Amino acid sequence: MAKRRKEKDEEEEKPFKMPKFDEEAFLKKEKRNIKSTFISFLFGIFMALICFGFWVLIGNNPFRWELILLVGLVNAIFLRQIFVRLKLDLTDFGRKNWFGSYAIYFISWLVVLIVLVNPPIYDDQSPKIELVVFPEYQEAGGDIMILAKITDNSGIRKSDISLKIDGTTVNQNNFEFVDNIFTYTYEGPEILEEDETHSFELSAVDSGDNTQLKQGSFTFSNDTITIATPDPGDRIRVADDIKFNVKADVWRFYYTVEDNDIKINATKDPTREEFYLTSTEFIGWDTGDNITVRPAAELVYNFENHFQKNDEGEVSIDKNQNPIPYFFKNYINDTESYDFDVVNESNVGKTPIEEIENPKAKVVAAPGFETIVLIISIVLAVLIIKYKKKDKRNKK
Repeated sequence: MAKRRKEKDEEEEKPFKMPKFDEEAFLKKEKRNIKSTFISFLFGIFMALICFGFWVLIGNNPFRWELILLVGLVNAIFLRQIFVRLKLDLTDFGRKNWFGSYAIYFISWLVVLIVLVNPPIYDDQSPKIELVVFPEYQEAGGDIMILAKITDNSGIRKSDISLKIDGTTVNQNNFEFVDNIFTYTYEGPEILEEDETHSFELSAVDSGDNTQLKQGSFTFSNDTITIATPDPGDRIRVADDIKFNVKADVWRFYYTVEDNDIKINATKDPTREEFYLTSTEFIGWDTGDNITVRPAAELVYNFENHFQKNDEGEVSIDKNQNPIPYFFKNYINDTESYDFDVVNESNVGKTPIEEIENPKAKVVAAPGFETIVLIISIVLAVLIIKYKKKDKRNKK
């Protein structure tokens, strides 16, 4: 035991000697690392130019990004050959060095390629138009709203948009284009003797003269809303179904009875979507002769990620700090009313009105390409840190 203590004391008394620093080897290694970084960066730019050429040749292929990404990844294998041809000393070029070189290549390639394939350098993408005819069928006295969400990677201005109805160009002062949302209201005739169908063309041109064209039509008809059963003037009981036919796609079909303001919701026929069902059992109905029914329908539409804004142009927020969606609304009012003789029964007008589910907002937080790049960058950063820690442990 004393011998061990003596040996330990002798070791502690020995002076610490600084290991000899090989300056020449250190400088050689650092120069090699700088060269490998610079070569990886230049190779990334070179491959981005090559891939840009493929991007132009491929055109509007749905797998364009996937194919270009594959080319960029596969050609990374040539980086080793380039190092060898340029006579870089790869003797102690470890896993960490290779990972860093490939990461620099990939990020350089990706960033430069994104710059090349987007405006102002290049633009071959036509504007995107999400078109809504609101509604496609309308009664006399009602209006048609033509709605569209128009987007483009180089931006769209109001002056870039053209609307033609029945071949006649609409004055741009008569429609609106705000926050990529196009709105135009076509006023229908007050009196309609027969159906009127109108066709239209909506087009948008971007800064690269790429054009997108959407066509559609709408119809004014006195038969947009009709009653299927029973026949007007019939005597009806609670057990009898009252069925309405609605040509347009609507969010809610309802009606009022007599002169009260109670809106009674009808429900869709499970067998045929264009029919709506109801009966005299719901609150708002009364018994008697010549009970007048006035049908109507409400339409609601929300574009994806389109929100209400306050007077300052900021997105309005609800109490839960969520953005409030903006819903476009329009109505179809039947030009006809229908009279029925309602049998005096105890359960007439007693059942609460059926609730219609509120419209769903289209709020989508799908990651764009920028998000994918951010995720890749975070993964690369985590891997670099991981390998640095591993390298430190190995040195210990």
